[in-house]
Amino acid sequence: MNKQVIKRLLGFLKPYGGYLIAALVSAVLNVTLTLLAPVLIGDGVDRIIGKGQVDFKGLAPILLWLGFAILFAALFQWIMTLCTNIVTHRTVRDLRIAVFHKLNRVPLKTIDSNSHGDLISRVVNDIDQVSDGLLQGFSQLFTGVITIVGTLVFMLSINWVIALVVVLVTPLSLFVASFIAKRSYNMFREQSAVRGELGGYVEEMVGNQKIVKTFRYEERAQQHFEQVNARLYDCGVKAQFYSSLTNPCTRFVNGVVYAAVGIIGAVSAISGRLTVGQLSCFLSYANQYTKPFNEISGVVTELQSAFASAKRVFDVLDEEDEPAEEPNAVQVRDCQGFVQLSDVAFSYRKGVPLIQGLNLTAKPGQKIAIVGPTGCGKTTIINLLMRFYDIQQGRIEVDGTDIRQMTRQSLRSLYGMVLQDTWLFSGTVRDNIAYGKPDATDDEVVAAAKAAHAHSFIKRLEKGYDTLVAEDGGNLSQGQKQLLSIARVMLIDPPMLILDEATSSIDTRTEIRIQKAFNKMMEGRTSFIVAHRLSTIREADVILVMKDGSIIEQGRHEELLSKNGFYANLYNSQFAVEDAG
Repeated sequence: MNKQVIKRLLGFLKPYGGYLIAALVSAVLNVTLTLLAPVLIGDGVDRIIGKGQVDFKGLAPILLWLGFAILFAALFQWIMTLCTNIVTHRTVRDLRIAVFHKLNRVPLKTIDSNSHGDLISRVVNDIDQVSDGLLQGFSQLFTGVITIVGTLVFMLSINWVIALVVVLVTPLSLFVASFIAKRSYNMFREQSAVRGELGGYVEEMVGNQKIVKTFRYEERAQQHFEQVNARLYDCGVKAQFYSSLTNPCTRFVNGVVYAAVGIIGAVSAISGRLTVGQLSCFLSYANQYTKPFNEISGVVTELQSAFASAKRVFDVLDEEDEPAEEPNAVQVRDCQGFVQLSDVAFSYRKGVPLIQGLNLTAKPGQKIAIVGPTGCGKTTIINLLMRFYDIQQGRIEVDGTDIRQMTRQSLRSLYGMVLQDTWLFSGTVRDNIAYGKPDATDDEVVAAAKAAHAHSFIKRLEKGYDTLVAEDGGNLSQGQKQLLSIARVMLIDPPMLILDEATSSIDTRTEIRIQKAFNKMMEGRTSFIVAHRLSTIREADVILVMKDGSIIEQGRHEELLSKNGFYANLYNSQFAVEDAG
């Protein structure tokens, strides 16, 4: 699994290969100069023979070269760090852009079937984990591997017997690190998954605090949070426990190496096969040789966490895109508004049919109201008309053209849609109204707001149209948010309309004015209206009565009442009280 993740990460690193090469060259020069210092120090030690026998003349150039080595080693260390930082941050930037772009390309069912908080966690937290792992990984691995190779070369050039002892003990350190890394990866993968679950739950609770408090769910929410948090704690403790074993174990092996070099080197020095300066140099190399193993083992924790997080990010990137556009898909600029559904079948889950054999004809300029009990497929028809979901059987045509032969963007540009659930983004009131037409003039924005009867309340805001809207319109009432959503549609002036409970959050008096504005806007436009308010239903040219995914009755309000069928029962049970009021 790690190999696949590493391979894909390398694909994101490829554009910055030049910086990687520069970092690698700088690492080589840095390590070379760092390893040169013990040789110079050893030579210096050998020139200090005893009391009153110091070779100052030979010591001076050694100290000068030592100063240059330290200075330029630091310079190349800085260059390597700069290059690795550039590579890491740009790679993570590209990865985050790729994931966000992917989320804009996946079918709506992918978004609907995943926890939104978990998706957010993958885009933010998991990619941050990848960033931390890459930063430490590059800097430590580059210098670590080169230091190991370099010290071996220097040690072999001084005394191959002692160097052989070091080489023979090295595999033990590698085995320990590898053994622990394999077990810690699984723990970090589980930790990332539970972290995403926790993020999703927190996002749900924070986003729906009113409902939580209304139903006195605080204690149960707290209990569930603590359960998930406890699982995250357990995963984290186990992951950290396994990864924390790496450093002490490798340090023990390193201590064995250092002790072996010291003992054998001392014996060699006593027998005259090694000078005191060379022994000093060898001990320094033994310490430097083992140090990278400690550093690399410390990076293992970050790398395992990064690989686990990268796997979750790549899982998003591996989601299927929306089906590709037909090769001859056309860009539709405008339409007459003739919509026809022929023998349409659709289900969200295989084996659980929802809509079967649906037939519907909407003539240009008609107002089509869709009513029926909850779960009958009203909103599903809207999803199919907009191609948020593709039908599994039959045809949907606009002006005689199958919508699958149109580009999705051009098809969706034919509709203006106002939903029951309003959505506003953090920005000014003007920006929110102009969301679908960013180049709209101020006069156009104001005209749309007036048509939606939003102008009066906007002018009462502190900064009028320049008032900043909080996230999801938190500083506006539900009715005000709905008015802005309606103004947004009125600004783009689309050929067709979809109103899904568009006035459900507006008081009756305002609704009467909005309905007049809607009626004016719907003149000459094909409109699909999902609603329960009598005013909307009575004025519709055709009312479609749905049940279990099928249209069982259709006609005008009076016609359907006279049939005394399902619609009449629905009307008497749901609308008679409102009508009497």
